Amino acid sequence: MRFNLSISLRLTLWFSAIFLCGFVVFGVFIWFDLSASLGSGKDRTLGRRYERMVDLLKHAEKDSDALLQTKYREFVDATPEGGLIQVYSLSGERLLPQAGSAAMQFPWPAVPSALAEYRSDVWIGNHPYRIYLRSATLNGAPVRICVAGSLMDNVSLLARLDEIFERSIPAMLLISALAGYFISHRALRPVVRLTESARSITIGNLAARLPVSPAGDELAQLAETCNEMLSRLEEAVKRITQFTADASHELRSPISFIRTTSEYALRTPGLDAETTEAFENIVSETEHSSSLLEDMLLLARTDAGRAQIVYEQVYMAEIVREVVARMRVVAKEKRQRIVERLPDARLQLSGDAMLLRRLVWILVDNAVKYTPCEGRIEVALVRNEQRALFTVSDNGIGIPETSLPHIFDRFFRVDASRGEQEGTGLGLAIGKWIAEAHRATITARSIDQAGTTFEVAFPLNGNP
Repeated sequence: MRFNLSISLRLTLWFSAIFLCGFVVFGVFIWFDLSASLGSGKDRTLGRRYERMVDLLKHAEKDSDALLQTKYREFVDATPEGGLIQVYSLSGERLLPQAGSAAMQFPWPAVPSALAEYRSDVWIGNHPYRIYLRSATLNGAPVRICVAGSLMDNVSLLARLDEIFERSIPAMLLISALAGYFISHRALRPVVRLTESARSITIGNLAARLPVSPAGDELAQLAETCNEMLSRLEEAVKRITQFTADASHELRSPISFIRTTSEYALRTPGLDAETTEAFENIVSETEHSSSLLEDMLLLARTDAGRAQIVYEQVYMAEIVREVVARMRVVAKEKRQRIVERLPDARLQLSGDAMLLRRLVWILVDNAVKYTPCEGRIEVALVRNEQRALFTVSDNGIGIPETSLPHIFDRFFRVDASRGEQEGTGLGLAIGKWIAEAHRATITARSIDQAGTTFEVAFPLNGNP
């Protein structure tokens, strides 16, 4: 299973992981460096004790054994861990056996005769020791001096360091995560601004541009590149819009001429049935083409920003009643029932009456087209908090779930086999533009083969 993580979160995780690895590497380095430093310090301490023992033996070469042992005991008593200093012969015989209980109980290793210097760490119970062995002379004979010292302080200090690191890791991980999130969030803030600006640019405001940072960094270069792309896109859309408008305008005249000529020909007496049917088909197709051209011309004007909208206070209920009255003539042919629900007859909206009338017509006309005979259509206009809700519901053939997100796209049509009526595929696109021009939102809910509901929510406060 793959998780989609945001860049900010990924940067935070990477920053935390790198910081944690660096902290662990630093901790390991400090641990080994401290361990080596403590070990070197202990070696220097044992070396100094060895030197003092050598000095003692050198000055006691002419002394008797009893005097040597006396000096040795005094040395042991005056030296820290002096009981852990012992002198051996090359054969391994302890030369000063009476040198304190600690030395007697210490498990001294077998004295290696081949090594001039020897170090080793041993554990006695839970107590660590370091043993240092080196050659010397006593009365002209070679001997081995074995010096031992406790490593408990070293182990305790390293254990304390381990504890500090173990407690520090969660805190450092939390700090690094917070710092990483703050840094990444701050670093990506310009990206968020670019994203918001890019989302605000639609087909209606292609002249807008993304803000360019004066820093001249990579994000500034990205914004400049996007602005160049928007300029090319704006120019291309202008050309397409102009072509659509020009083509629609130029085609109106020949289509009107064809329609007028066909209608005039139909009034000619004595036409046979086949000719009459042909002229009627021509008239029907020219009517359809004229409607399509008018819709295309309107959308082209809106895309070019040349649509004329006159806002005034209008009574929405009167517009709905007018449209429904005209649509009842069509619905009557299919024995459909249109029910009005207009509780607030004085509800006023700020908008263009002609465009609002067309919006109502588009939605009611769609309901009549795609509702079977003897179906039911409900048209409602109610006030809801700060909005006016205009809804058109039917129990018609409905819209498939896969097609629902695309019904407001231009020239999109659901499978023609689902209904007997044909359209241009521009009605709902125009309806959406009219709603947006009035700061309203239009939505659709549908259940396949059970009906569809269109809802337009108009704001009640302020002009568009």
